[in-house]
Amino acid sequence: MTSSTPHPFSLDGRTALVTGAGRGIGKSCALALAGAGAAVWLTARSADEIEGVAAQIRAEGGSAHATACDVTDAASMRALVTRIPVLDALVNNAGGNTPRAFLDVTEEELDTLLSLNLRSMFLVAQAAARKMLEHPERAKRGGVIVNMSSQMGHVGQPLRTVYCMAKHGLEGLTKSAALELGPHNIRVVSIAPTVIETPMVADRMTGADFAQRVLSRIPLGRVGQPEEVAAAVLFAVSPAASLVTGSSILVDGGFTAQ
Repeated sequence: MTSSTPHPFSLDGRTALVTGAGRGIGKSCALALAGAGAAVWLTARSADEIEGVAAQIRAEGGSAHATACDVTDAASMRALVTRIPVLDALVNNAGGNTPRAFLDVTEEELDTLLSLNLRSMFLVAQAAARKMLEHPERAKRGGVIVNMSSQMGHVGQPLRTVYCMAKHGLEGLTKSAALELGPHNIRVVSIAPTVIETPMVADRMTGADFAQRVLSRIPLGRVGQPEEVAAAVLFAVSPAASLVTGSSILVDGGFTAQ
């Protein structure tokens, strides 16, 4: 049976910006959004990595633009957002962590991690929202901001005080921004993954102690894959999630249910 109703996960005619798109979760998100029909703008610090992802998207028939940029450089990120003709979705993904005992965290490490994981998230989301509001005639379709959080935005964890602080702050930003932007038909959602098998994690999982410690905390008994996080992002960005805002989608294998 055929239908003229658009597929609820289709992103045809929409434009998305993905930060930290050169590898891991960001790369998977960019590929998933492009596969659903979105024109994707990719950014990360490494030009080679994002150019490679953009080339893959184009080879598969999609549309991609790659621009190297550091998300902690607010002026450069605002300039990048300004260059995008029309913006429908932001995947605010770039981030990182340096595990450190609470008593050993230096001021420099504190500032660096908060700048990357919280301050840049706020400023990039702000720039994206302003861009979305430039085209009021598109209000019926609306916009979406997806903040990449973590299970550590919902619980505490030793050696991750700064990271947990930042991700808890990001959850607060998601809720408050959703309330302010809702009247403009802009949704704001966070995605909270568990440990995901990026190349760095895969190397650490070869150590029996690390693997046992991680897997014992995940009821499903395995770490996640970048594609599983990207699937949640695709849902959050798509029309299928049109009533979802101000909430966090946990992709954590049950970690935070304990």
